[in-house]
Parts: sequence; structure tokens; C-alpha cells
Amino acid sequence: MARRKRDYYVVLGVAKDSSEPEIKRAFRELARKHHPDVNPADGGEAFREINEAYAVLSDRDSRNRYDRWGHGGDDAASSGIGAVVDAAQDMFNEILRRRRGKQKGSDARYTLEVTFEEAAFGTEKTITLPPQLPGGKTRELKIVVPTGTKEGATKIIRGEGELGKTGAQPGDLNIIMRVAEHPKFRRDGLDVHSDHTITFTQAALGAVLDLPTIDGEVKMRIPEGTQPGRVFRIRSHGIPQASGKNAPRGDHMVHVQVEVPTELTAKQRELIEELARASGEETGVVVPKKRLLDRVRSLLDE
Repeated sequence: MARRKRDYYVVLGVAKDSSEPEIKRAFRELARKHHPDVNPADGGEAFREINEAYAVLSDRDSRNRYDRWGHGGDDAASSGIGAVVDAAQDMFNEILRRRRGKQKGSDARYTLEVTFEEAAFGTEKTITLPPQLPGGKTRELKIVVPTGTKEGATKIIRGEGELGKTGAQPGDLNIIMRVAEHPKFRRDGLDVHSDHTITFTQAALGAVLDLPTIDGEVKMRIPEGTQPGRVFRIRSHGIPQASGKNAPRGDHMVHVQVEVPTELTAKQRELIEELARASGEETGVVVPKKRLLDRVRSLLDE
């Protein structure tokens, strides 16, 4: 049993009072979507239905006859409709053949290495690319590295890849960012971390130290009685979120370790033994913290 034909206006998704340009636009969109080379699932049935509907509605006489008689007037115009359908299919086949011949060029990759500070604050780099054609000249491109660039970030430069075939557009250039390791700093999000070793005396008595950051040296106070592994926060000396002096920034986290001397002079040993006795380690008597620190100061001043 033959399938009942759908209303041609429904097939194209247009209203009955649609203008010729509206019908033509709807036909082109549907034809591209349902062409057998693009959507072969239904064996081209939808494409044939779309072409048949357009063949009738694009011709003024055929459209008037269809509006009056519906599908009952198809036989009188079947031969003309078939010719138009075949012509439309040939047209789209030719368009697709041309598009296949014009293949976009392949994308190219370039690895750009920047320093820790350059990635943090942003910079501009000039890279040199090989010629696109044999015997051609090398190309130089200026690449803007954004503020806060992360390891592995990709920047796409449109049209700077390999040339396309038969005049098609070239591919793109993918710039892969590589951030060199820093001897002192490591990054965690917008925060910068570093390790700093202080002496036993500095940990016990406190000190003011010059600590390196990505902004240069910054003074930081070490309070008396600092324990190994303590982390100090230097605010707003981390990675900027955006360019500009007033942009929000992460923090610099300083991980403090206390250096324990491995070789002692006689005087140092005497002082430490005196400190042990003063701290009550031999008698089990615990000296209050304030008295202990005062005693350390007096011993070191002797």
C-alpha cells in the first residue's frame, strides 16, 4: 500500500501564505540537512520528499493547482515535477563535490615555553614558523601570553596552520603553553608556594627575614617560638587573576623548616645543655615559655 503523501507546506515547514524567498530558504536548509551524503539513514526518502514539495511550491502554476486540488493534481504535473527534482538533486550533488574538493588545511602545533614569572604576569613573545610552501619565507608571529597562563593552556591562531587544498582556507595554529619549572616557587591555583629554612635561633627568638616572591624580596616577621612546618601567608603576592595593577591576586605561602645543626662547637654544646637544664628536661620541671626564651637570649648574649 502506497504511503499517503504529506502536505507540501508541512514538509517544508512553511505557512501557506509564505513568499517565494521564504519557501526557497526553507528548502535549502532542509536539503542540506537531509541530503543522502549527509544523512543516509533513510535512504534519501526525506530528501526526495523535500525536493518534490519544493518543485510544486516553487512554480506559480503548480502551486496554484496544488492549493486548489491538493495532491489530486499531481498526475498532470508529475513529469515536470520529476524533472525539477532531478535537477535539484544534481545541483546539490555538484555543490557537495566542490566542497569535498576544497579541504581545509590541517591544524599545526607549536610549543611555547615561558618562565614562571612570564606566565604569572603575562608577556608577548615572537615565534618563527616554517614556510607554508617549499622555498617560501619563514613567518614571524607575535603571541600574547595572557596574565595567569597555566601549564598546558592552548591559544588558537586562526588561519596560520597548513594551507588548504584547491584554494580552501588554511588550518589553525595551536600554541601550547609550557611553563618552565622555578627553582624556588610552585603554583597551586592562584597561590604561590615556597619553602624557607630558618635557624634554631630564629625559630626560638623570632626574626625579620627578606623572603623572595614573584614581586621581589618582601620582609616577613617570624614570631618567637615558630615550629617546623608552619605556613605563613603573604597576602596578594600570588598569581594575578587578570592584567592591571588593581586586579585581585592569590597569596604567597611560605613553608618554614627549622635547621638543626649537625656539628656543634664546645660553646654551642654548652649553651644547648644549659638550655636543656633550664627547660627542665632532666628534672621533669617545665619552665614557663617566657622564662625559657629570656634564658635563651641571655645565654646567646654571653
